[in-house]
This record gives sequence, structure tokens and C-alpha cells, in this order.
Amino acid sequence: MSKKLVIDSLEPLTNRPAKERGYPDKYVPTDAEEYMSLKQLCYFRDLLLQWRKELEAGNLSTMHDLKENSTIEADLTDQATLEYEQTLELRNRDRARKLINKIDEALDRIRDGEFGYCQETGDPIGIGRLLARPIATLSIEAKRRQERKEVSYAG
Repeated sequence: MSKKLVIDSLEPLTNRPAKERGYPDKYVPTDAEEYMSLKQLCYFRDLLLQWRKELEAGNLSTMHDLKENSTIEADLTDQATLEYEQTLELRNRDRARKLINKIDEALDRIRDGEFGYCQETGDPIGIGRLLARPIATLSIEAKRRQERKEVSYAG
């Protein structure tokens, strides 16, 4: 049975009292609890929001650094090194942007009551998998099937 959770803002509630957060201090979901209970949903909401906030801060830092360090170097080797480093940083930021999109999709699934359930089978994804990868959309079994298909198409 799916549950919906209202997400009022994109600010994690980790610094608020447990009553406002929906889960106690130092809480970590376990398999012994009711799957995707309100407490677990609140925990994953905050985990995702905190991750999103950190990625956005990294993006802002990169933009600031690129503006500050966009001078042209007199030495061609120094210029090439600077451009290479900036290219790597932009590539990392692009990955972060894509990850933010996946985080937003996971937050939407929390809002819609679909978080924690495999999009292919509807089965629970599992707490361990969600703790390791909170943006997961497939159960381990479904992900393995998907990877086998990819390998067979590639070969």
C-alpha cells in the first residue's frame, strides 16, 4: 500500500526537533520496521534533500571558481592545464546536475507514495539498497535482469 508524504520545501529537516522531522535522532531505517512507514519516508526525504543541497552547493562553488579563474595564462602549458581542469570540473558538475534530477524524481516518488517500490515489478526495493542508493528505482533482482539484457545487447 502506498503512502504519500507532503514535502513543503527543499530544505532538509535534519536540524529540527524529532517531532517536526518525523523520526528520532540518530535514526536509521531497518528491515524490522513496517516498510515505507511515515518515519522511513521522512528519513529518506531528509537524506535526499541533504544530498541535493550538498550537490547544489558544489555547483555554486564551481561557478564561482570558474568566474574567478577564467583568466588567460601567458604560458600555453599553464593555459592548457587550466582548461583541462575546468573541463573535468564541468563534467563533474554535469554529473551532479543529472544526479539532482534523479533526486528530484525520488522526492516526487515520495510525494506520490511510490518511493521504495520497484518500478518494474512493484516489489519493495529494500531498506539496504535504499540506504546505499536512495535514488534506486529497481529492486536488486530487476536491476540484475536489466544489466543482463544490456550485456546481451552489447555482445
